[in-house]
Amino acid sequence: MTSSTLKIIVFDLDYTLWPFWVDTHVNPPFRKQNGKIFDSYGSQVQCYPEVPSVLQDLKEQGYELGIASRTGEIKGARQLIELFGWDRYFKYKEIFPGCKVTHFRNIQKASGKSFSEMLFFDDEHRNISDLSNLGVTSILVHNGVNKKVVDDGIRQFATERN
Repeated sequence: MTSSTLKIIVFDLDYTLWPFWVDTHVNPPFRKQNGKIFDSYGSQVQCYPEVPSVLQDLKEQGYELGIASRTGEIKGARQLIELFGWDRYFKYKEIFPGCKVTHFRNIQKASGKSFSEMLFFDDEHRNISDLSNLGVTSILVHNGVNKKVVDDGIRQFATERN
């Protein structure tokens, strides 16, 4: 199900695309070995199970995808995105500490799209509140992104715009 006005779908990283805080729960630098990703202590690092297929499906449907993360571990987050093979999906990567409003203003400026054409997934209430106030349809994620969460978000976007 798609909406004709939905243009950009943006995701937080920590506890949204992967089940940890990149700045405290894992230890960069990361490495890939035999198709698996490990941190500097040898612990395996994984994303939520359905994330790769969700990102692939959204890209194939023609949506522009972005990341908005307020982590201080910018280099580690970017390295994981690359190692997971997600660089091909994300046109916008706003990864730095600070308010998500700044992240979205940067995406708006780079894309030329309005906040009302964006859908956002995050696990923190404060970010959902900040971006909803801007006019971004914002979905609170409880146990990571999966197909149902994203499909429900797209339906909510369509409902709010009709």
